[in-house]
Amino acid sequence: MNKQKESPDNDMSSLAEDARALMAATADVAGEKVGEARKRLAAALERGKEIAGHVRDKAVEGAKVLDQKVRENPYQAVAIGVGVGVLIGYFAARRCSRNGD
Repeated sequence: MNKQKESPDNDMSSLAEDARALMAATADVAGEKVGEARKRLAAALERGKEIAGHVRDKAVEGAKVLDQKVRENPYQAVAIGVGVGVLIGYFAARRCSRNGD
């Protein structure tokens, strides 16, 4: 089996497509429980779309604020970036030396 790593957007799209396909496949199935389950699934899909939209809006808003702060304080931003890079490098090197890599 050849599994590719998918992005969260692709995972959500795939999940939504699968849910829609399930709803379409059960459209002609009679029964109160099936109908109720289809309604809950449709509501969950709608809530998922709303949540994804809110998350996307917050991420864009945060990116705009970050961009503005970097433009206002470029030297601080560079210093913070270098500091974070040094810490990541230190911890990565330490982990590799412990594992014998």
